[in-house]
Amino acid sequence: MTPGSARQAIADCRERIDTVDRRILALLNERARTAEQIGQFKRECSMPIVEPGREDDVLRNVTGHNAGPLSSDAVKRIFESIIAEMRAVQRERMQADDLGDPRL
Repeated sequence: MTPGSARQAIADCRERIDTVDRRILALLNERARTAEQIGQFKRECSMPIVEPGREDDVLRNVTGHNAGPLSSDAVKRIFESIIAEMRAVQRERMQADDLGDPRL
């Protein structure tokens, strides 16, 4: 492989990564919209944001379906961050509902 062909191969890979990143972003936003709905349901029923055991269920699901090359520990760390952000979305949704904010 020549330096020129290596640069082109790298550019092609980065283009694929950019496409994958946009797909991941779309999925994260879909997940966030669903978390907002859950937050609304929980608010309507005076339920707490955090359900004991749910995070463990999610982590067990994603690590159990992980085919790599990410390690299970890496997947767990990523999803712990995602879960924390989704809880923040639920909290924001519940607070906005309490304030009558129509934007959420």
